[in-house]
Amino acid sequence: MLVKKVVLNSRPVYGGANGVPDPQNFRLEEETLAPDLEDEEVLVRTLYLSVDPYMRCRMNEDSGSDYLVPWKLSESADGGGVGVVQSSRHGDYREGDVVTSFAWPWQSHAVLNASVLRKVYPASVGGHVSYFLGAVGMTGLTALLGMREKGHVTRGANQTLVVSGAAGACGSVAGQIGRLDGCSRVVGICGSEDKCKAVVEVLGFSGAINYRRQDVAAGLRESCPDGVDIYFDNVGGDISDAVIAQMNEGGHVILCGQISQYNKDVPYPPPLDPETQQNLRRKNITRERFMVLNYASRAQDGLGELGRLVASGEVKVLETIENGIENMGVAFCSMMKGGNLGKQIVKISH
Repeated sequence: MLVKKVVLNSRPVYGGANGVPDPQNFRLEEETLAPDLEDEEVLVRTLYLSVDPYMRCRMNEDSGSDYLVPWKLSESADGGGVGVVQSSRHGDYREGDVVTSFAWPWQSHAVLNASVLRKVYPASVGGHVSYFLGAVGMTGLTALLGMREKGHVTRGANQTLVVSGAAGACGSVAGQIGRLDGCSRVVGICGSEDKCKAVVEVLGFSGAINYRRQDVAAGLRESCPDGVDIYFDNVGGDISDAVIAQMNEGGHVILCGQISQYNKDVPYPPPLDPETQQNLRRKNITRERFMVLNYASRAQDGLGELGRLVASGEVKVLETIENGIENMGVAFCSMMKGGNLGKQIVKISH
């Protein structure tokens, strides 16, 4: 079987461009995949692949994290994927089953061990199979458990939630969970007028700030007159400094991502501005790194809840879909520059 795959062609070069990734860092190749399976192996045809900000760290020779394995040069990149079983040597999986994995190679077809697969049911999400990579997948689970574990939302407490990267895959779900759980005001920070419009009109946020056109500090004072109680941080940098400066005593920062810093040669989490550190200490604000991998025991229940919320329409899903495995690098680089509305997905086959 002839298989198309996307490999890491080169690593981003640090310098004046600060290590900004380029589609040429990836290369499309073809190889022959042996049809014979060993026990416990499953042959899958890829339907959709996910690109996510954390993958930028995997492009480096050292990912900077003990739980993120760097991609190897000239080998297939991998991440979230969903596809259809073509053949199987494992009793739990049969031809035609739809399965997903967090360790899916960027290939048109792949042989995977059954231990990394999870069976999913398209009817539960109205046939939108790509949702299993976003709102009803790892991204949605990160938003749900991040809010529940680190946000400390109290219904009736008149809390204000601010979400940076609010029109992205994780932020768009986190804001909706905060609203459903009882935040009285949810304000998103986005990078375009279209994104601001989407989070308010489609997702039900109270307001939105376009950081490319507005002064974030002034926008926060106007949108959050009672200050900020909870901050779901996807971006870091100057935006996060501005939000933390307006947080209330005893507030909570959910440290989910720092996409503004990923192209820089700095440790993760990156160091904070001294004034921001002082604000955290003076106001007794918690700022705890959140990793969904630490909550594996809650994954099944969380994904089930997300599926029900999406099916009922209580959580709306935003997606940007690129077509063709040859465009994996293009989709990834676009996402890193904010070119996506909601979850960035690449459709590989029908």
